[in-house]
Amino acid sequence: MYVYISRDATVGLMQNSFSDAAQESKWTSAHSWTFIAFSFGMFLEAYIYGLSFIASGWYPVSGSILSTLILIWSPLFLIIGIAFAGPLSDALGRKRTFYVTMLLYAIGAIGIYFSTSYFTTLPFLAILLFAAGGEMNTIMTATHEVMPRRHRSKSMYWEVNFINLGGTVLAVVAIIAANLYNSVSFQREMIAVTFLPILVILAYSRYKMPESIRWLEAKGRSQDASNIMQKYYATPYEAQTPVAQPASLQTPTVTGFKIPALWVKILVTTIVAASNTIGFTLMAYTIGPFFNPSLTAYYILAANVVGFIVGAIIATVADRLSRRSLLLYSSVGIVAVTWVMYYYVGLGAISITLFWAMLILFYGFVGVNYLSEDTLKGELWHTSRRGTLTALTRFISIGSSIPVILVTATWSIQQYTLLNAIVWSCGLLAILLWRAKGVETGKGVPIGVASGETKPV
Repeated sequence: MYVYISRDATVGLMQNSFSDAAQESKWTSAHSWTFIAFSFGMFLEAYIYGLSFIASGWYPVSGSILSTLILIWSPLFLIIGIAFAGPLSDALGRKRTFYVTMLLYAIGAIGIYFSTSYFTTLPFLAILLFAAGGEMNTIMTATHEVMPRRHRSKSMYWEVNFINLGGTVLAVVAIIAANLYNSVSFQREMIAVTFLPILVILAYSRYKMPESIRWLEAKGRSQDASNIMQKYYATPYEAQTPVAQPASLQTPTVTGFKIPALWVKILVTTIVAASNTIGFTLMAYTIGPFFNPSLTAYYILAANVVGFIVGAIIATVADRLSRRSLLLYSSVGIVAVTWVMYYYVGLGAISITLFWAMLILFYGFVGVNYLSEDTLKGELWHTSRRGTLTALTRFISIGSSIPVILVTATWSIQQYTLLNAIVWSCGLLAILLWRAKGVETGKGVPIGVASGETKPV
């Protein structure tokens, strides 16, 4: 059984509640539709996020403040969408929030298709990014609440890995369109047209997925939770059957179980996420526009292909792995590679072959780190505030990349790679703090235990 150790101001998560039963259920069609909806949602988020960096080459504004402005467009409007959707999903519900963001997706995609200039493209990019920020935040919130415990980590890792797939498709479409037709209008239209079929799949799968039972219970809507349980998971009788504690969590005493302080959770997730956002942006998105614009799409392609391959391997076994260990080992690898890269760049004698080899290795470690930290920062919060607190850490971490993009636009490659190494080192320090103060949230740990709402006994 699970012991409830904390109550929200409204209604707490009750022992043997519908959400307890749902998290121990077998995989059903409800989970399949939810996985499809969330995976394609992540796909579109990456697709949209990379649009600004691709669009930086569409119009003759290179070398001006306008060329830098379009590069900060992605993080700027992404965090605005995050700030909006986080509290909205806590107040309105996870599923209803998706309907708002999908409507904005449709408006933005149509607008991009008909845009013909820099100044008509920016507003519709902003709409798409606003929706993408809200989408991803809500997905990161809802996945932990909807997916069965046995598949929670695997589901989240695979969903986040679709971000790599989205970035890959965007880069491929941009490269093919540019090389075959060398037409900005055709490239823009191809990107918009590729977007629309995904949106149709997304809309239908969202219609078929359930609302979060855990959120309904946190809001005191037990009858609605019962209805969702009966429709998507089991009969009312089966739903109320006491849920046995997994053998891996059975302990004779609660001695030694300590919930990390809220400030530790916020500090660690924010710093780790910031290092990931800034470091990946530097070496995947802005390194092209700043130093070799003709290779922008190729940097994005390499980063996402490597990330997807590595992510697919890790995601398959994610439920059996330690979240803390994955974060630690991947961070050590990243820090080692970035400092070696800075050393060779500083010598001024690094070959193109060596540079790309190190870059590929870097992308591989980042792939593991990114999936792990994105999963962590959505699972640590109480249900009634999960959307808001996930949004808080993401708002700060992604927003921190904006001044970095502005400042580094005029830096040398030596300064650029030095900052990259320092940023990732800060992330490693935060992960070491989590090793000392945090709890294990992987290895099949229930979401209630990960969030501190329940503890194993």
